Amino acid sequence: MWGAEAGPRVWMITGVPGAGKSTTARALARSAARGVHVEGDALQRLIVAGSRPPQPEYDEEAERQILLNVRNQCLLARSFLAADYLVALDYVVTSRQRLRHYLELLHPAPLGFVMLRPDLAVAALRDERRPHKTVLHGWLHLAEEMAGELTGVGLWLDNGDLSVDETVASIRARAGEATLTLDALDGPGPRSADAAQFPALS
Repeated sequence: MWGAEAGPRVWMITGVPGAGKSTTARALARSAARGVHVEGDALQRLIVAGSRPPQPEYDEEAERQILLNVRNQCLLARSFLAADYLVALDYVVTSRQRLRHYLELLHPAPLGFVMLRPDLAVAALRDERRPHKTVLHGWLHLAEEMAGELTGVGLWLDNGDLSVDETVASIRARAGEATLTLDALDGPGPRSADAAQFPALS
């Protein structure tokens, strides 16, 4: 089991659809003595009337629900963290601004940020094999957006030829590379209005 000394206690596993976010996040949480997997898509499914999931093109209501999703992910993370659980989040994070929002909401807890980056052909094959969710074809542009916004931020891991266990082992071994804090991302600055609602973690 993975002890508290091994790195951050809150992790974000991201990447394009088919990269292995949910599978990796779940396995990472299970590798801890006490672990929780918070899946952003599962939180979206809690909205049973009026749901507007993320869209390939900008959509005001979809963006509002994305921000709500991020806030709820962080609320859950903070609650479980306070009870001494390791928390593995998984969601699509494409911009430095979005990442900063997570760091603001979790501050001062560090975040382990992992960008899974298999070859797009590998991600497409994985996406096609999923029984109820084949979506990568509409989101191929995300790979370029992520590279433009987040290259060099956190741990970028090509998991195309790795098993799930090997991927988790690589993340654990390279936890230092993945660790981010709010100030380390782009320096101290004013917290957003959304983040200001959250008291600092003790």
